[in-house]
Amino acid sequence: MTGVFYRSPSPNAPPFVEVGDIVVRGQRLALLEAMKIFNDITADVPGKILAILAENASLVQEGEPLFAIERMEENL
Repeated sequence: MTGVFYRSPSPNAPPFVEVGDIVVRGQRLALLEAMKIFNDITADVPGKILAILAENASLVQEGEPLFAIERMEENL
């Protein structure tokens, strides 16, 4: 299934995360719109965002990597 990748909750809002941000497990990183339904993309692991691999408002495929995260210890 394909969907549209969004880095922020609305066009005028700041992105959920930027390269260099520290994130915790379960933190919202982006939204994916598929069939008019918005789904949260959340961090599977705690860590530092090394790269954002998809462009805002671009079509992405299931299984396509969206973020590169350097895993860190849970107790941040």
